[in-house]
Amino acid sequence: MLDSNALQSIPLTPANTADPAPEYPWPKPYNSAMFLSFDVDAESAWTSKDAVHAQRLITMSYGGYEARVGTPKLLELLDQFDLKATFFVTGWSVEAHPAMAESILKAGHEIGHHGYHHLLPDPGDPWIEEELERGFEALKRRLGVRPTGYRAPYGEFTEELRVALVRHGIVYTSSFRDDVRPYRHRLADGKPGTIELPVTASYDDWMHGLSARFSPRSIFPKEHVLSIWKDELDETRDWGAMVTTVLHPQCSGRPMRLRLLREFLTYAKSCPDVWITTGEKIAENFLRHEAGKS
Repeated sequence: MLDSNALQSIPLTPANTADPAPEYPWPKPYNSAMFLSFDVDAESAWTSKDAVHAQRLITMSYGGYEARVGTPKLLELLDQFDLKATFFVTGWSVEAHPAMAESILKAGHEIGHHGYHHLLPDPGDPWIEEELERGFEALKRRLGVRPTGYRAPYGEFTEELRVALVRHGIVYTSSFRDDVRPYRHRLADGKPGTIELPVTASYDDWMHGLSARFSPRSIFPKEHVLSIWKDELDETRDWGAMVTTVLHPQCSGRPMRLRLLREFLTYAKSCPDVWITTGEKIAENFLRHEAGKS
C-alpha cells in the first residue's frame, strides 16, 4: 500500500541537478568514444546479497570463476586487440585473489574503486565511509594504487556517497545512466562534484548473459546481444557521444560470451572514429577542455 506521507516528502526537484553534458571534442581523429570497463566482484557479488552465501560453495563458485578463468581470458583478449580498459575491483576481491588483481595491473590496465564488500549504497547507511576507506586501503596495500575512478556497487548512489567521494579525492565516477557524454556532478550544496562517465545500460553483460540459481533469467543468444551493441554504438557515433560498458569476468569471461565480446570489439575497432580507452583518459580529456585547454 502506498505511504501518503512518504509520497508527500518527495522533493519537487530533479534527482540530479548537474548542468547538461558539455559537448567537448574528443581527441583527434576521433568523433565518439567507448569507455571500456569491467566490474570485478568475484564472490563479493554474491555475499553482498546474503553473507550466508559464503558457506554455499556452488553459489560462491560463480564468482570464483573470475580469478580461475574469466579474468585471465579477458586479459588475453585485450592484449590481442592492444586495448587498455578500466577494471573496477572490490577490495574484497583484491584481498581474496591478489594474483588476479596483480595480473590486471601488470597488463597495464587502470584499477578503479568498486567498494569493499560490494554493498548496495542506501540513504543513511552508516557503513558508506567504511566501505570507501577499506576499499582504498586494500588497493593501496595490495597493489600500490590510489584510484581516481569509482563505480558504485549495484550501480546505486546516495548524496552521502557523492559528497564522500569528493572528500576522498575521486576524480570521476561511472554509475549514473542519465546522459551520453561526460558531465560534472553538482552536490546538494551547489559545490562541484566528480566528473561522471555515464553508463550505457545495454552494455551491462549481466543483464544479457548470466543465469544463476539465485538470479534466474534466460541467457540472450550472441546474435541478439551483438545486434544491440552494434546498433547502440552506431547511433552513438552519429551523435558524437560515448558508450560505457559494464562487463563482468564471471559473465563475459565464459566461452560463448567471450566470443561475443571478441566479435564486438572487432567491429568497434573497425570504426576509425571511435576512441576506445580507459575512464582515466576520458576524464583527463574532460578536465583539459573544462580548464579551457585544447
